[in-house]
Amino acid sequence: MKKIIKNIIEDQNDNNVALTSESSPPLLYKDLKSFVNKIASQLAGNGISNKDRAAIVLPNGPFMASSFLTLSSYMSAAPLNPSYKTNEYEFYLKDLNPKIVIVEPNSSNEVVGVAKNLNIPVCEIKIKKDDPSGLFNLFNIESKYQLPEENDEGLVLHTSGTTSRPKIVPLTNKNIYSSAENISKSLNLSEVDHCLNIMPLFHIHGLIAILAASIRSGASVCASNGFNALKFLELAKSEKITWYSGVPTMHQAILLRAEKNLELAKNLNLRLIRSSSASLPPAVFEKLNNVFGCSVIEAYGMTEATHQMTSNPLPPKKQKPGFVGIPAGPEVCIMDEKDKILDQGETGEVCIKGDNVTLGYDNNPEANKNSFTNGWFRTGDQGYFDQNGYLKISGRLKEIINKGGEKISPLEVDNVLMDHPLIEQAVCFGYEDKMLGEDIAAAIIVKEGKNCSETDVKTYAQEKLAKFKIPKKIFFVNEIPKGATGKLQRNVLAKNFGLNN
Repeated sequence: MKKIIKNIIEDQNDNNVALTSESSPPLLYKDLKSFVNKIASQLAGNGISNKDRAAIVLPNGPFMASSFLTLSSYMSAAPLNPSYKTNEYEFYLKDLNPKIVIVEPNSSNEVVGVAKNLNIPVCEIKIKKDDPSGLFNLFNIESKYQLPEENDEGLVLHTSGTTSRPKIVPLTNKNIYSSAENISKSLNLSEVDHCLNIMPLFHIHGLIAILAASIRSGASVCASNGFNALKFLELAKSEKITWYSGVPTMHQAILLRAEKNLELAKNLNLRLIRSSSASLPPAVFEKLNNVFGCSVIEAYGMTEATHQMTSNPLPPKKQKPGFVGIPAGPEVCIMDEKDKILDQGETGEVCIKGDNVTLGYDNNPEANKNSFTNGWFRTGDQGYFDQNGYLKISGRLKEIINKGGEKISPLEVDNVLMDHPLIEQAVCFGYEDKMLGEDIAAAIIVKEGKNCSETDVKTYAQEKLAKFKIPKKIFFVNEIPKGATGKLQRNVLAKNFGLNN
């Protein structure tokens, strides 16, 4: 069978539930299969080929979930953040050159005006009241359509742009199929599993680790309208979920509620909690495990790998706090600057290759030249394998702080400070220093109802860290900037605090 996205859906039992939502009846797999064929026929009938791109600008929920599944089964889906502003939409639409932009009914989103100015057709989804979750129409005219091939683009996303201009990452049908299968196997997903999606569905984490992996397993997904920490426990209970996946900031917000509702948290009877897209502090790992009474599976992913590269295994194998697990699909190695593959225990750049890895950036030969070495993709992350084969991410190469020749991983300092009994959250970052080149600072959120001073932090750090790793500057804040996916924006902090020009 071809490794195409449509076959992820076709393989499943007709009478099982595929999607649920907060306001509509469940969508069965038999209805999802018919829906995929209908939308492909409508697109083909309106002159849109399986080689074209469709930009999707929809809020989180069942229609966003189903639009990705249907569109990517025929052509290339390009989900965009509905919170973008006009200038951002101009950049992304010009860069992507989509054939069509999909929006919600009566949309007032800024993308509508931008698309019209660029002469890109805008199509509002057509919804019927009381239809199952996620069903919609696009056009009235239908015609025969041609299925994509394994190496045809099924999803296109941009890198985050935290270190440079965003790069276009095309992901093929084979990339998506392979990654969905890898994640399904690593989590042992089956028809009985039901996941509550809280991740934004313009991000690789939600699209692949939750949606595609669940569908590949014949499992179901509750396509929530977005992350709401206050409603999470109640929705998880009513939906009878077996697992969820999120970024560390989401887990921390959920914990604040769960610690006040311990009985409800335990009675959810979750099989697992998954964390990815940013480093999970060991203290948060332990809290999740204790409060929910289930396995906490930290995984490591990136857009260029169609999300997952490594994952902590399920019991009876060991889950190591602070480690992102063992290779879970692709081959993974550690490479030095001279392209030599390093031995166990040696620190270098994490590199990957496999069917889930992008074939290369779109129209960016320089980035491709710098990112691929002898068939290996260079992730830009620094790490090492321990004696048991578990991967430790010691930092982002471009986030590594160079203090007078001493290299400091901000993640290491984060994890130490997070163990302080008065600290709720800590994010360390580098800033410009005339003498040392760079020095280290920390943004800290103090636990509710507690008091913590700069002296408290530094005294604690002195007990745990070498002198050169102790933050020179401490900033107490109520909130730390996050991107659209909930990921902490370490790179903007120095500028926000007036430390860099």
